[in-house]
Amino acid sequence: MIGTRWFQSLSPITRRRLAVFNGNGRARISLWLFLGMFILSLGAELIANDKPLIMQYQGDWYVPLLVDYPETEFGGFLPTATDYRDPYVRDAIAAEGWMLWPPIPYSYQTLDMELSRPAPSSPDGRHWLGTDDQGRDVLARVIYGFRLSVIFALVLTIGSLVMGVAIGGIQGYFGGKVDLIGQRVIEIWSGLPVLFLLIILASLVEPNLWWLLGIMLLFSWLGLVDVVRAEFLRARNLEYVRAAKAMGLPSHLIMWRHVLPNAMVATLTFIPFLFTGAITTLTALDFLGFGLPPGSPSLGELVAQGKNNLQAPWLGITAFVSLSLMLSLLVFIGEGLRDAFDPRHIQTSPKAQVATRTEARSTEDA
Repeated sequence: MIGTRWFQSLSPITRRRLAVFNGNGRARISLWLFLGMFILSLGAELIANDKPLIMQYQGDWYVPLLVDYPETEFGGFLPTATDYRDPYVRDAIAAEGWMLWPPIPYSYQTLDMELSRPAPSSPDGRHWLGTDDQGRDVLARVIYGFRLSVIFALVLTIGSLVMGVAIGGIQGYFGGKVDLIGQRVIEIWSGLPVLFLLIILASLVEPNLWWLLGIMLLFSWLGLVDVVRAEFLRARNLEYVRAAKAMGLPSHLIMWRHVLPNAMVATLTFIPFLFTGAITTLTALDFLGFGLPPGSPSLGELVAQGKNNLQAPWLGITAFVSLSLMLSLLVFIGEGLRDAFDPRHIQTSPKAQVATRTEARSTEDA
C-alpha cells in the first residue's frame, strides 16, 4: 500500500521510466543482485573474521568483534590483544566458556599457520576458495575486496559527478570566452596519460586509498563535461530560461532549478559506466603494484597472484569470476538506465505504454 502511494506520487515521466527499467529483466535482476552483494559485503566483519562474534568466559559475556580484549583477560601472560586462533587461548576459553565464530573464521589478512599443504593451497572444507601464496583465505579477501572496490568507485563517481556537472554547466550556460577557454584547458588536460601519471606519482609518494582517490578524481570527471555542456548550451536559449533571466533570477538559481534537472537526464545514464571505469582502473593499478598499500584486500592483487602462481588456477579463476560478475552487473544496470531515459524507448516499451494508458484512465476518472 505504501509502495503504491509512493509510486502514484511520482511524476508521469518518472513512472514511465521506472516501467521501462522494470521491463528490462536483465537490468532489474542485475540491480537486485548487485545490491544484495553490496549489502552483504558491508557486513563483511560478520561473515569473515578471525575474531569471534560473541563469547562467554567464566560466566562473563564478551564481544571481541567490537572490543580488543588483552590476553590476560583469558588467563594469558601478555597484555597484548588476544589472538583467538592461538591454540592455548582457544583451549582456555573452551574449558570455561564458548565462542561463536562467523561462517568464515578468517579475515582478509589472517595467515593460516595450520595449513596441511604449502601455500597457495587448493580449495577444501577449511578454505572454500583456497588460500593465496601467503596463506590468506581467498574468499575472505574477495568479500573485503569487493566492498573496498565498490565504496572506492562510489565515492569517485559522486565526486566526478559533482565536478563534471559543475564545470560543464558553467561552460554551457555562460558560453563565449568561458566556454572557449574551458574547452582548450580540458583538451590539454584530457590529453595527459592518466595511468602513467598515477604510476609516476605512486613511485614518489606512498599510495593509500584517499591519495589514489584524489589523483583519479582529477581526471575522471572529464567524460561528463561534454554531455552536461551540450545540455546547458541547448537549454540556455529556451523560453523558460529566458523568462527567468528577464525576471531577474540570479544565474546560479536558473542553473540549479531550471537547467540542471534537464541536464541530469543524460548524465545519469553515464553513472554505471563511470562506476565500472573506476573499478577497472583501481584493479589495474593494484595488478601493476602501484595501487593500494601491500596487504590491502584488493581484487587486482588477486589477479597478480593468479598470474604469478599458474600452478594454482583457483586464484586466477576466482579473480576472473569476481571481476567479470561485478562489471557485467554494472553494465547491465547501465543499459537499463540508458533505455529508461531514452524517449524513443519509452514510446515503444510495452510496460511504458501500459503505464501511460493507466495514467490516462485515472485522469479521465478524476
